[in-house]
Amino acid sequence: MLGDEGIATAVPDPAAAPGAEVLAVDETPAPEPPAPPAFTARPGVELWLVLGLSLGQSAVYALLNIWNRLTVEVALNQQSSSLNNSVTPDRPWLDLAYQLANIAFPLVPALLALYLLGRSGRELIGLTHGRIRPLPDLGWAAALAAGIGLPGLAFLAGARLLGLNTHVVPSNLAAAWWTVPVLLLAAAMNGILEEVVVIGFFYARCWALRWNTAVIVLASALIRGSYHLYQGFGSFAGNAIMGVVFGLFFVKTKRVAPLILAHFLMDAAVFVGYPLLAPWILATPWLAWLI
Repeated sequence: MLGDEGIATAVPDPAAAPGAEVLAVDETPAPEPPAPPAFTARPGVELWLVLGLSLGQSAVYALLNIWNRLTVEVALNQQSSSLNNSVTPDRPWLDLAYQLANIAFPLVPALLALYLLGRSGRELIGLTHGRIRPLPDLGWAAALAAGIGLPGLAFLAGARLLGLNTHVVPSNLAAAWWTVPVLLLAAAMNGILEEVVVIGFFYARCWALRWNTAVIVLASALIRGSYHLYQGFGSFAGNAIMGVVFGLFFVKTKRVAPLILAHFLMDAAVFVGYPLLAPWILATPWLAWLI
């Protein structure tokens, strides 16, 4: 019987009958297989690739979109930007499938970012930094959401009044039993994608490139604002300010989870609240201009 340690060969045995051969084992160890090459992180290349597959690509299209909006005859504040749109409103099950696909695939770049960070031996940027702290994280998330979300809505309303922003329609889904769950999933997707990529991964890779922290905060905030530029200049400025606040929080705490939760809370409130409040706002004369 052959073993892993050596090779069986036929050699003559002096004690055996003439002409007979007996199997003996060669004790020479087999050569070890070559070790796989060590993973070498290339932070600059990884940063460009992840951004190019996700929010950097969105920023380019947002720039083209605002260019298009500014070169038509309709004033910017008379145009609308609609989020969470139905694809096949007359076929709700197919529409649901489209919505779930539109939620699932944008998460792939965030998963890629986490994978690359894990391969380079870094902690997963606050998602696993230290022990799990659900209550403090939720408390910080609620404070951030309230402190940014409410002034942000007023800021966008003022920007539209000045002609600097489109009318943003947060939800344009057909009414169905799955509408609210899908809107909540969309809010979660936005929080995970944006905060993992433009905060956690961006900061980790820029620190690896030895960028100054102040430059990283500013660059991350400008990227965040740029992929909202299709909505108008108010959305650009408001989201850039949000990016600065979130960035400073991350520099201080190194935790992404509170930022994901805060982003989710803000988007969930707007996505779900808009369909409920829009009819009442339209019926209120001094608020109707918001719609």
